[in-house]
Amino acid sequence: MTYKFRVALRPSWVLESGPDEAPQSLHDLLRLLSAIDASGNIAGACKECELSYRHAWGVLRRFEGLFGTALLITNRRQGTKLSTFAQRLLWANRRIEARLMPTLDSLASELQKELEKLLPETVPYLRLHASHGFAVETLMQHMNAREPGLELRYRTAIEALAALERHECDLAGFQIPMGEFERPILTRYAQWLSSDDYLLIHLAIRDTGLFVMPGNPKQIHGMADLARPDVRFVNRQIGSSTRLLVELMLERAGISTSAVQGYETNEFTHMAIAAHIASGMADTGVGVQTAAGRFGLDFVPLVRERYFFAIRRTSLDTPAMQDLLKILRGEEYLAYVGQLPGYDTGDTGRIVTLKEAFGV
Repeated sequence: MTYKFRVALRPSWVLESGPDEAPQSLHDLLRLLSAIDASGNIAGACKECELSYRHAWGVLRRFEGLFGTALLITNRRQGTKLSTFAQRLLWANRRIEARLMPTLDSLASELQKELEKLLPETVPYLRLHASHGFAVETLMQHMNAREPGLELRYRTAIEALAALERHECDLAGFQIPMGEFERPILTRYAQWLSSDDYLLIHLAIRDTGLFVMPGNPKQIHGMADLARPDVRFVNRQIGSSTRLLVELMLERAGISTSAVQGYETNEFTHMAIAAHIASGMADTGVGVQTAAGRFGLDFVPLVRERYFFAIRRTSLDTPAMQDLLKILRGEEYLAYVGQLPGYDTGDTGRIVTLKEAFGV
């Protein structure tokens, strides 16, 4: 059985130019600017966006009039480029999408399940609370067309584990760095991880490090460089595991957080960190390698992390959990996650105890 419908939420820009003017949607403009930026010419952009040449120019001229500035720079030898204003507009949209999409996906998943409860023949489903990651995002994509499916809510790792303890979810996603930082971060999670009550599903191993501009022009090679006055940093939000990891790595490097320019500047996802840096608002930040690659950034590896789903022992043999494990161990899912830069699926889908995973 497949879903009768799928709920999706997307951010949308509108431009309000006056009290007597109808708001103008920027949807077509942003798609067009993105395509022009990629192709370097309007004809190719029109084909990609399935817009007529005349309509595309109409969109461009209308918004040039509304903004009061040029959006394109045309050179016969170099093709068509975006003006500085258009580039900033496009990067602003990319930052917004990077910030909002995980939240919107989480809300859409929640709404989907609320509506499905009202339908006949409702099938029990699993509730996943997890910190954002590309293996989780991919899992949701693979579950979208299946029953019973997942209800996803993005949370920090501590929030997810606390929700599992309160029986508010069936799986709690969290990551643990391998090596010297494993024990202090595991200690933060310890009160919610009872070895008697829980098992762990190994999701993936991923590389985490510093994002830098292509070519690493500021020669940022480690955490010690964050104390330099010419380096601007962007951090993850308070309560996130990545922010805790940053604190531990700075402490090991002997650097006070007060010495890091931009330490209190926060973003909520790896993609938002990458977008922040790629748009020129910061020089570096910490996140997973996949996000750096998607924004054309270079990556300086620092640690490897294991990502797990914690589940109650009593839920392992339920049909819904067994279906989920089949997907995690399936060739399609493993192949997709395995091609993500910095991801390793060698142990994906393996069930372990806390003692087997961490020796505790």
